[in-house]
Amino acid sequence: MTRSRMFSALILCAGFAASGTAFAKTCDVEIESNDAMQFNKQNIAIAADCTEVAVTLKHVGKLPVAAMGHNWVLTETAAFMPVATAGASAGLAADYLPKGDARVIAHTKTIGGGETTSIKFPTSKLKKGGDYTFFCSFPGHWGIMKGKLTFS
Repeated sequence: MTRSRMFSALILCAGFAASGTAFAKTCDVEIESNDAMQFNKQNIAIAADCTEVAVTLKHVGKLPVAAMGHNWVLTETAAFMPVATAGASAGLAADYLPKGDARVIAHTKTIGGGETTSIKFPTSKLKKGGDYTFFCSFPGHWGIMKGKLTFS
């Protein structure tokens, strides 16, 4: 290898190392909720090469947050019902989630009609082939506003 090529290779490697995101891949997920207590998706698949997930929740309804608020919450399926049940008493200010609950992998804030919210979380919080449920934790909504997330 010539001295010039070696220098170029070192510069290239230093650039990747400095960026810190040379091998990062953010995978975008868009999901809608409505005034009929529905998500427009029941399944979300995250590819194994994703290092981060960016979730955007759009409430396409018209009702205010206090009447028909929605959020997007992700837990392992085994924790879904216990988290949803515990969240009912937490209130709207806490997004109907128990404060600091480690079973919650990720969640958006609760929004009303016409609003949009987004979150990002690392896929390092997920296990390939794991069993995950996403849901709205607004009281009474989680019974029908839920779906399956896969990471493989």
